[in-house]
Amino acid sequence: MDVPSTWATLSIWEHADRLVSNGRLVIDRPAMARHHKMPEYVYPLDYGYLAGTTGGDGEGIDVWVGSYSRHEVTAVACTIDPVKENAELKILWRCTSHEIAEIEKFYVPQPQAALVIIRPGVNT
Repeated sequence: MDVPSTWATLSIWEHADRLVSNGRLVIDRPAMARHHKMPEYVYPLDYGYLAGTTGGDGEGIDVWVGSYSRHEVTAVACTIDPVKENAELKILWRCTSHEIAEIEKFYVPQPQAALVIIRPGVNT
């Protein structure tokens, strides 16, 4: 695969922006839907994946979708799941500070642990 030389100048955040912007986002768990295996977990925002990509679980890269006006990745959640025995990076697309906090709360009671990294310079 030939890699354009301009890719080397992009930050990880810009790569993530392009991945989401150029991808096909599939929302398979709308906001307020219950987890299909663990109904006590309710998704606070739309949640889905990027079709045609591969995340840490072998399926599409997971994406949380918020309401921030700027179309950019505002944070990522690094997760480790002792049940599935995997680690993943979940993209937080257009999430406000309040929505990021809601996502963090979503993971607190679960066995899956999450560390959220907020994009520097983003004021949501």
